[in-house]
Amino acid sequence: MRVLMLSKACVVGAYQRKLEEMARQAPDLTLRVLVPPVWRDPARGELRLERAHVRGYELRVTPIRLNGNFHLHHYPRLGRELREFQPDLVHIDEEPYNLATWQALWHTRRLGARALFFTWQNIARRYPPPFSWGERWVLRRADCAIAGTQGAAKVWRAKGYRGPLAVIPQFGVDPDIFAPSPAPRSTDEFVIGFAGRLVEEKGGAWLLESLAGLEGRWRLLIAGEGPQRPALIAQAERLGSAARVTFETRASTEMPAFYQQLDALAVPSLTYPNWKEQFGRVIVEAMACGVPVVGSSSGAIPDVIGEDGLIVPEGDVEALRAALRRLMIAPDLRRELGQRGRARVLARYTQAQVAAQTVMVYRQVLGQSADADNSRMG
Repeated sequence: MRVLMLSKACVVGAYQRKLEEMARQAPDLTLRVLVPPVWRDPARGELRLERAHVRGYELRVTPIRLNGNFHLHHYPRLGRELREFQPDLVHIDEEPYNLATWQALWHTRRLGARALFFTWQNIARRYPPPFSWGERWVLRRADCAIAGTQGAAKVWRAKGYRGPLAVIPQFGVDPDIFAPSPAPRSTDEFVIGFAGRLVEEKGGAWLLESLAGLEGRWRLLIAGEGPQRPALIAQAERLGSAARVTFETRASTEMPAFYQQLDALAVPSLTYPNWKEQFGRVIVEAMACGVPVVGSSSGAIPDVIGEDGLIVPEGDVEALRAALRRLMIAPDLRRELGQRGRARVLARYTQAQVAAQTVMVYRQVLGQSADADNSRMG
C-alpha cells in the first residue's frame, strides 16, 4: 500500500508522531509525506520544518508557490513527485476549495490512483468562482473525505458530498510526551495558561478582562504569536495586570513543559461570521498533561471537552471569571478534572488511535478491508 500525503501541517514536529504511528502499525504501508520547507501562516508567522519524528516513513520537502496564501498556494513539482512515487492513494491534507487540492486531485486522477481530502471547515461558507467551481469538482471526484469533527462532516454533506466520509481528528497527542508533571507544583500562585494564535477570535481580550476582576494570587502565561499581541500587552497594562501576564514563544516540542506548569488552561474562543473553533488542539494537549480546561461554547469546544472540563458561554466575562475562580479555590476539583481529562484523551485522542483510524480509511478506500469495522465511515 503506497500512500503519498501532501500536508503543510506536518512541518510541525509534534504532528509527525501520527506519521510514525501509521508506519509502525501498518508494516505494508509505504508512506511518503510531502511538506514545504516553511509555511508562512498569516496569523502565526513562519512555521519552519521541524524534523522531530521521522522513523518508518519518508518526510520529503517540496517547493511551494504563493506561500502563505491559504486558497492559492500550490506545489510546482507535485506532478513529478507523484509520477516518481506511483502511489495507490493520495491523502490531500487540504480543504476542497483550495488550489493545492485541485492540483493534487488532477495529478492523482491522471495516474489512476485514489484520493481523499481532509477538512476542518465547520461553517457552510459560500465562495465565489473559481473557488466554488473547484470545490464542486473535488466533491464529485474525491474517493473519500476525512472530517475533523461531526460539525465539519455535516457541512460537507449539506454541500452535496455523497462519498465515504470518516470523522477523525487530524492529529492526536502522544500521552507519553504530553503527560502530567512528575513533580507536584510547589507554588501557592494560581497559574492560568493560554496557548494559540493571538488573533481576536481566540478570545485573549475577553480572558484578560475576566482576569482583571479575579481576586487572589494568579498569573497568566500566554504562549503564542499573532497580530493582536501588541493590543493584548496594552490591554494588560491598562487593566493593571501587566506584572501578572507573561508572553512566551514556544516550539511545538516545548509545549508539554508549558502545560506542566499550569493549574488551568483557558480556551476562550469566540465565534465570528466566518470562523468558529474547529477543534482546539491545545485542549487535548493540556488534558493529556492532567491540566483542567475552561473552554467557551464556540464551535467544537464543548464536544472535545465533554463533561471533563468547564464550559462557559462565549464572551461572558463574569462566567469565565467565575469558572476560573472555582478552579482557583478548589484544588480537589482541579485534580479530579485533570484526571478525567487525561482519561478522556487516552480513550479518544491519542496519536495511536488517530493513526489506526486513518490507516483503516486507507484500506477501505483501496478495498483492502472488507471485514474491517466501518462504523466511522458514512
